Amino acid sequence: MNLKIEVEREADGRWIAEVLELSGCLAYGKTKADALAKAKALALRVLADRFEHGEPVPAGDELFSIA
Repeated sequence: MNLKIEVEREADGRWIAEVLELSGCLAYGKTKADALAKAKALALRVLADRFEHGEPVPAGDELFSIA
């Protein structure tokens, strides 16, 4: 799985990073790096929550191989 993150600078100077494959998964930051770090952390939390509750995960079968 390769989650795509779209990053833009807002008119007020803040940065926003959105994980496109995870609806509603976006984060603001003072810098581009800050917004990216927050979006990545949020994406991992969202995926973990979905796994725990048996909800679908984008391309989940590609995340793990079961031995």
